[in-house]
Amino acid sequence: MKKPLVLIVLLLSLYLLPIWGFAAKQQQQQQQQQPQQLRFGKDGEFKILQVADMHYGDGKTTPCEDVLPSEFPTCSDLNTTAFIQRMILAEKPNFIVFTGDNIFGFDATDPAKSLNAAFAPAISSKIPWAAVLGNHDQESTLSREGVMKHIVGLKNTLSQVNPVEAHVIDGFGNYNLQVGGVEGSSFENKSVLNLYFLDSGDYSTVSSILGYGWIKPSQQLWFERTSKKLQRAYMDKPEAQKGPAPGLVYFHIPLPEFASFDSTNITGVKQEGISSASVNSGFFTTMLAAGDVKAVFTGHDHLNDFCGQLTGIQLCYAGGFGYHAYGKAGWARRARVVVANLEKTEKGSWGAVKSIRTWKRLDDAHLTPIDGHVLWSKTSAGSRRKKHIGGP
Repeated sequence: MKKPLVLIVLLLSLYLLPIWGFAAKQQQQQQQQQPQQLRFGKDGEFKILQVADMHYGDGKTTPCEDVLPSEFPTCSDLNTTAFIQRMILAEKPNFIVFTGDNIFGFDATDPAKSLNAAFAPAISSKIPWAAVLGNHDQESTLSREGVMKHIVGLKNTLSQVNPVEAHVIDGFGNYNLQVGGVEGSSFENKSVLNLYFLDSGDYSTVSSILGYGWIKPSQQLWFERTSKKLQRAYMDKPEAQKGPAPGLVYFHIPLPEFASFDSTNITGVKQEGISSASVNSGFFTTMLAAGDVKAVFTGHDHLNDFCGQLTGIQLCYAGGFGYHAYGKAGWARRARVVVANLEKTEKGSWGAVKSIRTWKRLDDAHLTPIDGHVLWSKTSAGSRRKKHIGGP
C-alpha cells in the first residue's frame, strides 16, 4: 500500500517542481521590480527635473528645427541628449519627470529604439525617473498602450501603465508616487510630497468635438480617491498633521485655465496661444476641491515657459526642451527644476514640506538659470495675515 503512495508523491513532486521553480522565479522578479522609495535627502531637500517635449526621432540622422542657420548643419537629436546630460550633471536631481511627446512618432522609424535613446541619459544616471505620454508618442508603430508598456519596462523608471486599484480608467500612464520624509526622522514613514501623473490624451475621440484630448471623468475619479486616501494617511497618527501634504501634478496638454494669464501676472513668457482641449473637462475644479494640489506642470506649447497662480494653484509650463521640436531660433531650449524643502521640527529633526521653489535653465554656454521664484510656502498665508494686521 505504501509503494503506490510513495510513487504518487514522487510523480506529483516531479510535476510541481517546475511550477514551484517558476513561481519562485516570478516572485524574485517582482521583488526586483518593486519601485524604489522616493525620499527626501538628509539635507531636507527633494529636487525634480522636468523635461518636456523631447520629440526624439532617429538620433543623429534626425535634424533640428528652428535653430540658427549656423547651428543647423551639426544639430540633431544628439543635442537633446547632450542637454539632458548637462542638466543632470549641473542640478543632480533626485527625480526626473518627462512630460510627454518624448518621441515624435512620425519620425521614429523604430519607436522602441527611439524611446530607449530618448531616456538613455536618465537610465544611465541611475536617477529614478517617470514619464507620461503626449499627443505624438504613439504616431509610429506602437499604440499608446504599447509605448507606455515599453517605458515601464525600462531600467530605473517608476512609471506605471495604470494604477492596479483602478479597474476601469481612461488612458495609459495614470499613477501616483509618494515621496517619504527623511530617513530616521519621525516623518520617514509618511508621504510628505505626493506626485500625480495623468494621461491627458492625444486627440478628441468624440466626432462632434475637434482638437486635442482631455482628462476624462474616470481619471478624475481615480485622482479624487487617491488624494483622499493620501490625505487621510497624512493626517492620521503617528505625527498626525492638520492639513494635507502638498501635491504636484504632471501631464502633457495644458488645461483651458492656462489661458487665464497675460504678461502682467506670470513669471516667464507667453509667446503662443494655449493649445488645450476645446472642451473643459473640469479637472482644474477637481484639483481645487481636493485641496492638496499646489502646482501643475505641463508641456505641449513649446514657446510658453510661464508659471501663473490661479486660486491657489500654480499652472506651469516647462518650455520646449527637444531640438527636433518646433521652437524659436535664438530662443534657447530650456528645462524646469522644482525643489521642495522641509521644515525643522522643535526637536531639530526634519518635518513636513516648508516650501516649493522653481527655476529654469537655458541650454546655453552657462546653463543660465532664470525666473527663480517660490511656488508655494507653508507660512506665506500666515505672513500675509500678519502684515495685514500690522505685524512685522
